[in-house]
Amino acid sequence: QVQLQESGGGSAQAGGSLTVSCVAPRYKGSFRCMGWFRQAPGEGREGVAAVYDEYREKTYYRDSVKGRFTVSRDNVRNTVTLQMNSLKPEDTAIYYCVADRVGSCTTTSTNYWGQGTQVTVSS
Repeated sequence: QVQLQESGGGSAQAGGSLTVSCVAPRYKGSFRCMGWFRQAPGEGREGVAAVYDEYREKTYYRDSVKGRFTVSRDNVRNTVTLQMNSLKPEDTAIYYCVADRVGSCTTTSTNYWGQGTQVTVSS
């Protein structure tokens, strides 16, 4: 069983920054993708960003975070980090780390999920 452990998050004012990080501490293999989903109160889970173990580490961002969020990974340590800048109140959600050996990390069928970490942005 692959375990993903998130850290970071917390609270920020609108326009501020936060970072969330994730590690798969006991996983010795490699993931094709690692990334982040989020779930706001009363909403479904949505893919936020993902980074792929490919040439030049291709990335995916949902439109609403492009230019504000940056996803990066360390393939040796199996970690993924999401740097969130210019935060907006609508970014408030539980952020989940995700990973998959073959998938895209952009759908809820992604195989591996962390427990989630809260991000709250106040106006």
